[in-house]
Amino acid sequence: MPNIKTNIAILGCGRISKSHIAAIHKQKEKCNLIALCDTSEHNLDSAFEYAKNLFNNDENFKTLKFNNFKKLLSEKNKNKIKIDLLVICTPSGLHPAQSIEAAKHKINICTEKPMALTVKDGREMIRICKDEKVKLFVVKQNRLNSTLKDLKERIKQGKFGRIGIVNLNVFWHRPQSYYEQADWRGTKKLDGGALMNQASHYVDLLEWLFGPIESVSATLATISRDIESEDTAVLNFKWKDGTLGSMAVTMITYPKNIEGSITVIGDKGSAKVGGEALNKYEFFFFEDTFNENEINSTNYKIKNVYGSGHYEYYENMIDSLTNNGNPICDGESGLSSIKIINAAYLSSKKGERILIN
Repeated sequence: MPNIKTNIAILGCGRISKSHIAAIHKQKEKCNLIALCDTSEHNLDSAFEYAKNLFNNDENFKTLKFNNFKKLLSEKNKNKIKIDLLVICTPSGLHPAQSIEAAKHKINICTEKPMALTVKDGREMIRICKDEKVKLFVVKQNRLNSTLKDLKERIKQGKFGRIGIVNLNVFWHRPQSYYEQADWRGTKKLDGGALMNQASHYVDLLEWLFGPIESVSATLATISRDIESEDTAVLNFKWKDGTLGSMAVTMITYPKNIEGSITVIGDKGSAKVGGEALNKYEFFFFEDTFNENEINSTNYKIKNVYGSGHYEYYENMIDSLTNNGNPICDGESGLSSIKIINAAYLSSKKGERILIN
């Protein structure tokens, strides 16, 4: 019997949607890009043309365009279109309602980061998807970076010994013109600030690599951009195992993105994965014997700050849907960064350290 392909629709056709379209194209033997949906005619047409050119006018390219989410769901209900997976790339504040609506129509969900802006909304998404017996995936493609997979394995093997300090830096450039591209950018209701939007992938690494965090203290500020949310933040952490750490984030770096990095300092090993977006080891020292060429081989060049993990992420999602494989990041795992960021917001507001439950 021929393999049954996974039918995928993308909701929201802004700039991140092209990473998803490219990943679907690379997995075209296993899935179909069945539909694109956006209220912006410009975004919709741009994404459609990008997809059409990528598929090189393939005779099997039959992607439909929708400018209304309810119309898309209506066509699904009428069995005029089959949707196995909805990929949500809309402004972050819309993710919960759109995910819940799709789940109630028995559609599996993949939501871009962050899955929600509050822990409450995130938990509701998880609950509804569980009740409706559909899967919820949260895009955390940085977990698939070759450098970070190598780092995680060395942490797991105890190569760092007792870890004392973890430090993350996100020194990126988002000019005022970036925020003025759309009226939702930088708003508290739909977007969030530097932590929730740009740095959420880095926040995700805190527990994915090092385990549960006990508490966080934070100071957030809007220094140079005319937005509702923060453009700069400094956080301090304590892990439940006693490890200490810090994170510095800003979107006002001049004149371009300079660094996205994580440094791990232990009593038997120290290393820094940096570059513009966690794409190369800056240094590494280990007490145990190690292969320098093996570590350097994990370094890679990037085309953009999104990294190159979307392809593998789709491979994992399709496996999870068709073979019941384990997802790289489900709803519960995706909630980790939301808990930490919400605690950081509360800490900055109250001026005190916040315990993370």
